[in-house]
Amino acid sequence: MLTLGGVLAVSPPLFVHAHPGGLDAHGGHTDRKTDTYHCHTDVCRQQHQQQAEAEQQARDAGRAFSTLYDRGDWPHWDDEDGDCQDSRAEALIRASQTPVSFTRKDHCIVASGRWYDPYSGHTFTRARQLDVDHIVPLRHAHGHGGDRWNDALRRQFANDPDNLLVVSASTNRSKGASSPDQWLPANHAYWCEYGQRWSAIKQRYQLMVTPAEQDVVTQLLARCAAD
Repeated sequence: MLTLGGVLAVSPPLFVHAHPGGLDAHGGHTDRKTDTYHCHTDVCRQQHQQQAEAEQQARDAGRAFSTLYDRGDWPHWDDEDGDCQDSRAEALIRASQTPVSFTRKDHCIVASGRWYDPYSGHTFTRARQLDVDHIVPLRHAHGHGGDRWNDALRRQFANDPDNLLVVSASTNRSKGASSPDQWLPANHAYWCEYGQRWSAIKQRYQLMVTPAEQDVVTQLLARCAAD
């Protein structure tokens, strides 16, 4: 059993009818007799594991953390100008070293181009091989102050071009929601710029920085002066 902050408990799946009241949107419920929370789905258990990690990060920085991360609370891939190209498509168009092609005549979805992935140092030509990474990930932002933001600020952060980077899908998924003390690009030549961009986004949105994270960012920024 995993206890989160003395409130949430994750236990093996039980039959739904064993607990009256049904399941909530996360796939769990609070036992009225014990006042503890139980998960009945893998998604629910995964979310609680995410919260446990965020709580630990917050405790390391001396701040309380209380809410579960839900990607749906962070409106991303907006089409703010209404031209049918969302912020992902616009990032792909902006980053391509050659004019892009599209999957349809309406030019809404990018099909091909030429993209350099600074995380891996490799070049790609098919958009389906790529992800648009949030340099400071949404889940990380949530656990470092973003849980207190309103919808408008979450939307701004999730679609901020300065926080978006076209990279290979495999590299982006290996990074996940990690901070620089947990993950760095395999391409060492990008470490200076990665530290600069991470630090700039954290400062712009006044997100919490843990001591371990700051130590690594300081080392990355030191490489800029050496280059």
